Parts: sequence; C-alpha cells; structure tokens
Amino acid sequence: MAQTYHQLRLDLAAALAVFLDPDEAHAECIRWFEEGLDLSRTWMAAHGSDQVPAEVRRRVSAWVRRRRKGEPWAYILGWTFFRDRRFKVSSDTLIPRPETELLVEAALDVGRRLKVDRCVDVGTGSGIIAVSLALETGWQVTASDLSPGALAVAAENAQILGAQVSFLEGSLLEPLPDPVGLVVANLPYVDPADQPTLQRELTFEPASALFAPDRGLALSETLLRQARERQASACLLEIGAGQGGELCRRGMGIGWSKVMIHQDLAGHDRILVALA
Repeated sequence: MAQTYHQLRLDLAAALAVFLDPDEAHAECIRWFEEGLDLSRTWMAAHGSDQVPAEVRRRVSAWVRRRRKGEPWAYILGWTFFRDRRFKVSSDTLIPRPETELLVEAALDVGRRLKVDRCVDVGTGSGIIAVSLALETGWQVTASDLSPGALAVAAENAQILGAQVSFLEGSLLEPLPDPVGLVVANLPYVDPADQPTLQRELTFEPASALFAPDRGLALSETLLRQARERQASACLLEIGAGQGGELCRRGMGIGWSKVMIHQDLAGHDRILVALA
C-alpha cells in the first residue's frame, strides 16, 4: 500500500510513542527525518504528499526495531552534534551530552584567564572536548584514552573537522609528556550500585566509560592527584550530581589551593575546577 511522507511521519511518531514519552517521540521523529533521512521541515511542507520509496520504508522499519530494543538514536545514526559540530560515535564511545558543553566552556574560561598554551583531555572518548578546544583556541591539545576503539573514533573526528590533536593510548596522565598544562576530563563517574536503576539506553554505552569504583569517585580523585603531582595549572572534571562536596574535600587534601563546583541548569553538581 502506498504511503506518503506525512503518513510515514505519523506512523513513526506512533511507533516511538509505544516506548517513549509522547513529546520525546515527536521530537525524536523529527530528528529521524532531519538527521537520518535528510528531509527538512521545509522539504516536508513541499513534498509531504509524495510517496515513500520502499527502500526508505525498510530503512525506517529497521531503525524502529533497533530503537525498540533501547539502542540510542545516535548509535543507530552513527553520529551526533556537539557544539554545532557533527561527531562520529560508536559503541566504543559515550554519546556526547549537552552538560559536557559546560566543561568545555569552563575550560575555555579558566585556560584564557591562566594564559595556558597547552591542554590535555583525559579519557577523550569520541574526542568532543579535545577537538572543540583545539578548534576554538590556539592551544596545543593532547588527548588520551585506554580504548583503542575510542581513540580511532576521536582521531577520525579530529581529521574530519580539521583539528590538530595528538592522541595517546594509556591510563589517565600516564602516557602524556610534561608539561601537561590544563587538564580536562569527563571520566567515568557513575556509582556501580546505581546500575540497576539506569535507563536502558545506557546499557548500549561502554560500561568502562560510565562506572568507577568508590561510589563513582575513584578515577576523579586519581586524576586530581596525578594532575597535582604533574604540576598542572588547573584540573577540570565533569562530575556526577552530589559528588561536589566530597571531591572538593579530597582535592584540597591532595594539595590544590582552590577547588570550586559549578552546577548545571538543573542545579546539580556538574563541573569541578581545581586550581594550583
């Protein structure tokens, strides 16, 4: 039976609403058309009554089957936007979150005030922080990650976007030469005890990039210690809600002269800034 693009959009929104909130389903449906099918709202206004080719119907049906199982749209699509730039993502990397833009903004602010000329992005994942900082500053940017798969994705993103970033495989600051300059990281910070309560989409993302021992604090504390020992000018971390107070105490105990917490728009602890 012939199906128009208008009807396809209605059917898709209904299919997504089976497992998503209706507002989420509507917004995601629009994203599928714009990002997945490359059909803008303007195009839909002019051609919504056109018949949908069988190949497009098959493609959308395959996407729905994967999405119904909980697979995030960004993995199905293979990319997502961060700071208005298109970044490739894969099952080796976390999907960029809007909150991480707060970390980039804080790094830009602190780095400019301290007049740094180099920066390291620890646990780079898809490379969104390193690439953004390289493109928006004149800094020498280096990035590290334990995952060869993540580093391959990050390097591809840097190449596509024209960012000059050096990538090194290894744990935290261990593979990075001195001086490290400004240290920035979005490390795993989720408490493993919270795993059963997390949304099912997170089961598709790499657990090694989500969970950390000691109630999610272990890697953040280790990096704060390493950065202080390596005489970094500052260390900025994305952290979990409610972790700010404890990490401030640990940071001051390690020897940072000042440790501050910035909250996100929801009022949750989100960015830690430690200054030498």
